[in-house]
Amino acid sequence: MYIYKVGVVGGGTMGAGIAQVISYSGMPVVLKEMSQPLVDKALATARAIYQGRVDKGKMSPQDLEAKMALITGTTDLAAFKDVDLVIEAVPERLEIKRQVFTELDAVCPPTAILASNTSALSISALGAATQRPERVIGLHFFFPAHVMKLVEVIPGVLTGPETVEDATAFAEGLRKVPIRVNECPGFLVNRLLMPYLNEAVFCLQEGAAAMPAIESAMTAAGWPMGPFTLVDALGLDVCAEAGRVLLEGYGERMRPAVLWTSLLTAKRFGRKNGAGFYRYAETSDPATQHGRAGTADDALAQMIAAPSAARRFSPERLMFGMVNEAILTLQEGISTAADIDLAVVAGLGYPMADGGILHYADRVGLDTVLAGLEQFARELGPRFHPAYRLRQMVAAGLRGVTTKRGFFEYP
Repeated sequence: MYIYKVGVVGGGTMGAGIAQVISYSGMPVVLKEMSQPLVDKALATARAIYQGRVDKGKMSPQDLEAKMALITGTTDLAAFKDVDLVIEAVPERLEIKRQVFTELDAVCPPTAILASNTSALSISALGAATQRPERVIGLHFFFPAHVMKLVEVIPGVLTGPETVEDATAFAEGLRKVPIRVNECPGFLVNRLLMPYLNEAVFCLQEGAAAMPAIESAMTAAGWPMGPFTLVDALGLDVCAEAGRVLLEGYGERMRPAVLWTSLLTAKRFGRKNGAGFYRYAETSDPATQHGRAGTADDALAQMIAAPSAARRFSPERLMFGMVNEAILTLQEGISTAADIDLAVVAGLGYPMADGGILHYADRVGLDTVLAGLEQFARELGPRFHPAYRLRQMVAAGLRGVTTKRGFFEYP
């Protein structure tokens, strides 16, 4: 099915960004919000993205107006009566999203695809709120939508193959990089990211290392920013909700560090409200808001244990847990090895030259990763229990680059 017109429900940062991306591809898009002031704010967000391109000389003011003319703001769901695809981008609460899907199902044409931008919630549960579960799918864009190339395409249990094909083709038409992710709690990227971030918080909570040491070690390992800077940018409340879904889905290995709760109780949600792991200067200047991280403070220091030699920090403590989760997703058939690595590069900013998290494991040596996980499991608990697929591969003599075969083959 060719998609001629798209709707977006929710004009927050993600919804407005998605609408801008769609209009940039030359497709008309209807953007709905609850009130006219919120519609105006969403349109202003999209316009600001285009203005950034004008300021950099990447498009003319005339082109800006032509693209903005493709975005229609509305407060009425009836405006979706002739759309071919709707993307829901409302707050990350299942009951709210299910209500939206029920309402969309009643208004949209029977052939329309209903998609969710959820980062973790069940697509199957959203499909069950409609009379067309075969036309319901996840299309998870990443923040900021106009910059990040990755889109997770997530079918539910009853999603039809044609819907998967149409959604994938739609994402490609937006010049995005779609990857197929079979439904599971947290999908792929959040499922890999949260153990990495959680382990960084464990290290800090235990006094294994101070924030600057952890941050600098991970940027030296190739990450574009340190884990605490990333959490503050994403929002601790957003990360906590993803963590809740993962804990519910996978149990103890996803148990969050207590420090998350301490920060949330103190209403330290990150950069957006002025304090998270760092404290930020209050300012309305976007350049400052998206600049360098702020500073740590005494209130945070009181939540952290004194440095302890009993708990050690190393970059491998963060990386190996992430590798293990990647192997589990491969073992479960959630995605292919190539798509897992593509997701880490395109969705999380892991260095493209390094190839991704499974290429990293192949370089380190799968026997080394296995031994490291076993040691961490003895010292730190069952969240590091090695995936069975890893044991299989090491037993078969597949150790990665040194044997010319691991998760990938090498010349």
